[in-house]
Amino acid sequence: MRKPLNNAQCITLTLLWAALCFIVLTSAPKIDGPLTLMLIISGALVFIPIIKSIKSRNK
Repeated sequence: MRKPLNNAQCITLTLLWAALCFIVLTSAPKIDGPLTLMLIISGALVFIPIIKSIKSRNK
């Protein structure tokens, strides 16, 4: 099993995801369903491993 992410890695991943969302939202001509679905799915792909890592660190 992999080592859990440390705090700096969690913060870096979160900030990079937020920056990517900001770029996508500001460059999109309009905010529609597929765009919001993509942002939700990307958030899940980013935050589920972070949450699992924090939970495994606390054990």
